Amino acid sequence: MRIGDAAAAAGTTPRALRFYEERGLLPPPRRTASGQREYGPGEVARVRVIRELLALGLTVEDLRAVADRIGVLVENPQRQCGQPDSDVPGSGVVDRRLAALDAEIDRLTQLRARLALRTYRQP
Repeated sequence: MRIGDAAAAAGTTPRALRFYEERGLLPPPRRTASGQREYGPGEVARVRVIRELLALGLTVEDLRAVADRIGVLVENPQRQCGQPDSDVPGSGVVDRRLAALDAEIDRLTQLRARLALRTYRQP
């Protein structure tokens, strides 16, 4: 299928597909004789996984670090992410992102508490 159809099937835009390809998250697709990109169901499934991971708070840079392992989630969407392994590049991405989210939650909780102390509330 052409880029517009593949993007629609994955719930995104052709521009996003080109961006994922440029960033190394999506392998370069086959090309037609006229040079147009052509995608199959495997590429659409991969884009869906990429979008799900981005929606969960991972960044494009996080995914670049583990781009070679995105296919594992395409094949088995219910698979859990493994434990960090210091010998594997990009390992620990999820743990680092969780730690960053926890730090941001703590920061916002403290900010909220400080604001609540300064706010006059009517009984």
